[in-house]
Amino acid sequence: MEKKRVIKDYEKLSEEIHEQIKLKYPFGFSQNLVTFTNKDGKRVSALPFETEDTYYLIRMTVHEALAIIEDDDDYDDDGMLREESREEYQDKYSDDMDDIVDDVADDSGYDDY
Repeated sequence: MEKKRVIKDYEKLSEEIHEQIKLKYPFGFSQNLVTFTNKDGKRVSALPFETEDTYYLIRMTVHEALAIIEDDDDYDDDGMLREESREEYQDKYSDDMDDIVDDVADDSGYDDY
């Protein structure tokens, strides 16, 4: 079965997806952004994220990525996911996250959007 592909704004994602993204990107989002050309021919930056059944490109600029982390209490002042938050989310999503966390460096396939 082929995974569906979704391009969405961070604010429009569920809290569950937010928590899973934090596990995949415990050191913040800005250094992991990719760029692609959208259907209107405009260059867009986004954070790649994959679940068992969906490839996400989460639209955000570098400035927005930094602001999200700065405003999130799960991250410390250095922009790192707090240990207690990491442990809580690992326990909560342990079955779902095995493949996702192991796949942090794999951003292949996003040029197809």
